[in-house]
Amino acid sequence: MSEQRRQSSGNETESHGQYISAIYRHMQVLISSELAPYRIGSGQYIFLMAIASREPTTQKALSEKLLIDKTTTAKAIAKLEAEGYVRREADPADNRYHLLYLTEAGREVVPKVKEALARVKNKTRRGITDEQYDLLLSMLKIVLRNLSEREEAPE
Repeated sequence: MSEQRRQSSGNETESHGQYISAIYRHMQVLISSELAPYRIGSGQYIFLMAIASREPTTQKALSEKLLIDKTTTAKAIAKLEAEGYVRREADPADNRYHLLYLTEAGREVVPKVKEALARVKNKTRRGITDEQYDLLLSMLKIVLRNLSEREEAPE
């Protein structure tokens, strides 16, 4: 058995998945609370921030970048648009597509969202050194890559 696939713990009932799931749920509650004053849910902020970092963009590009399905992306963009943070414009290169831009309200809220997310991140990092945090991120990326790779069919 390869070193990477070897069980590292004698406790077979404990799984990293249960911790990842619990961390995700707790973070969503904290983020929702932090962003409530701006009417941005925990499911929308990631799209707002992605648009802010690569404006203009398309829904398809956002889905691919964030590894989120197209339906979820469409719902989140519709909510951000309804709140007045995002606007769509026909793509001059191809009228079948729309480009997404932040509105003035969207530009104003982005720094507030960044501050809120920083507060949540700082809470998660308490008691963890920078090196440990970097290692955690590196390991989570490996887990995600392992899960998202297509399995090779047995010969």
